[in-house]
Order: sequence, then C-alpha cells, then structure tokens
Amino acid sequence: MYIKKILWVIALIGLVVAAYFAYYIYSAMFKPNTAFNNEEAYIYVPTNANYNGVRAQLEPLLIDIKKFDALAQQKQYTTNLKAGKFVIKKGMSNNDIINSIRSGNLPIKLSFNNQESLEKLAGRVSQQIEADSLSLLHAMTDTKFLQANGFSDKTALGMYIPNSYEVFWNTSGETFRTRMLKEYNRFWNSERSAKAKTIGLSRDEVMALASIVYEESKQPSEQPRIAGVYMNRIKIKMPLQADPTLKFAAYQLPKYKNTVIKRVLNVHKEIESPYNTYKYAGLPPGLIAMPDISAIDAVLNYEKHKYLYFAADAKKPGFHKFAKTLAQHNVNARAYQNYLSSQGIRR
Repeated sequence: MYIKKILWVIALIGLVVAAYFAYYIYSAMFKPNTAFNNEEAYIYVPTNANYNGVRAQLEPLLIDIKKFDALAQQKQYTTNLKAGKFVIKKGMSNNDIINSIRSGNLPIKLSFNNQESLEKLAGRVSQQIEADSLSLLHAMTDTKFLQANGFSDKTALGMYIPNSYEVFWNTSGETFRTRMLKEYNRFWNSERSAKAKTIGLSRDEVMALASIVYEESKQPSEQPRIAGVYMNRIKIKMPLQADPTLKFAAYQLPKYKNTVIKRVLNVHKEIESPYNTYKYAGLPPGLIAMPDISAIDAVLNYEKHKYLYFAADAKKPGFHKFAKTLAQHNVNARAYQNYLSSQGIRR
C-alpha cells in the first residue's frame, strides 16, 4: 500500500513536470510574443550580421526575448542568419517569427528619377538599399563592365532608366548594376530600337538628346515638339545651340561649382567643352542629366514640323514659343530676356 502511494506521487510529479515542460515548449514556440500595437513591424538584417545585432532589433518588439533566444538557438537560427528585410506581424509566436526572418526576405520598391550624375544616383539608391553610395558608384563606373556592355564614362548614366523597381533590400552594388542593365535592355525593346534606327540615331545618341530635351522642358506634351526642333537642326547640320549643355559645361568648371545659372550669357558660350553645342555641331558626347521616359520617347517619336527655334514663354511658365525664322525667334527671345531683367535675374 505504501509503495503504491509513492508510485502515485512520483507519477503525479512526473505529470506536473511534463505539463510544465509542455507549457514551456508551447509558450516558447507557439504563444504570441509580440509587444507592438501596429499590425506589422520590420527588421533589416545586414549582410554578415551576427545574432546580437538582430536581437537588438527584436528586443523592443517582443514580450519575452529570452524565450525567443532559447528557441532561436534550438532551431540554429543564431548561427544561420539571412540578410534582408523581414516582417513580424502582430500576434506572431516565436516559431512564426523565426520562420519569417529565416526565409521571408521581402522585396522593396526602389525608385529614382532625374539624377544629374552617377554620383547623385548612387546617393539616391543608397538611401533605399543596404549598399552604400561608394560601393554603388564603384560598380557603376567599373571600366571593364562598361566596356563589356558598350558604355563609356560619358554614356553610363543612360543605362539607368528612371522608374520604380522591385528589389531586395540587401542588394549589392554589383547586383543593382546588373539588374539595371537587364532593365535597360528590356526598355530598349524591338519597337524602340527600330524607331531609333529609323530616325538615324544610336541608343546613346537618343539618350543624349533626350537629356537635353528633358532639361529644356518638363512638359511631356511639349517634349516631342522640342525634340523635333533639334532633329531639324541635326538634319541641316545646324549647331544645336542648347542652353542646358552650356550650363552642364559650366558646372564642370571650378568657377561655377555650387552655383546656379539662371540666365545663360554670352560668356558661357565661350566655354571650351565638347558639351558646348554653340561651339560644336552635333550631339554632345554623352548625357547632361537623366531624362524621363517621356523625353526618351519624345525623341523617338519627335514631332514633324518646320520649327528651328524656340524660347521660353514668359507668360506661360514651363512652356515655350516656337519659331520657323530667326527674326521671329529674336522677338520671342527678347521678350523672355526682358522678363528675366524685370525679375532682377542677371546671371
């Protein structure tokens, strides 16, 4: 009888221990362990991160970090981290969280437009993905990569088509560059390539002209007409005489660093540069800025007309007046110059 009681006590103790162990396992694995009120929270795990760094991000998001530690170690997450952006949803258990941050790398929406140079593009992109601006710029300007894919330091900016792209946060500089080359080749589909051939321009020349058109006008409705003016000048071997190229040439000089040229003057027309389209006929050797897709397509589908000139319209900011003769253009240009003077804009 006495032995039976001892066995019953041992059995009860075993059940209690088993129940406690089961509860501990349940609470460690399956009990909700989030401490935030929003529906979702995100963590960013850098390449080659260690567990302590990830833990520091998780701790303010969880009710019991120690139970998470125990399960993370049991599931070997502490030594097998994955880089990327990961979501933790309200009410998730430790088991759910580990599964999410182990294999649920989320893509992000990366966007850029109107960057004036590869340096500025690298800075813009580095704000959105893990790669820093220096590694991005190094990848973008890699001579072997550029030569292998038909680009030069003067045309490289044209490889980056302004748009929004879905990428992973932990994208490296080289991976980003390769992805943009793929998008560039996709953009230059058979239809656009055929149009470039029809108008007698290479892809690089289209991009160079589009950059001028875009700097002249941000109005998609007007860009095909401006492109038509420049194409008319190219056809008759008339210098482009594009003011934005003068500004670009000026900004390359120490004298004009950290300045804003609001009014193009005769002194600017004397700048010695292959980008000075007042001095040198034809297109400049590369882009002067990143054009919008609208400007690229405006060149490929330029308006057929007989205009050879245009000047900014003081009465309609952002738009231009077009002329077929130099006499009429001088009238339009004088009106705009008078407007600038009336606003106190001298340079």
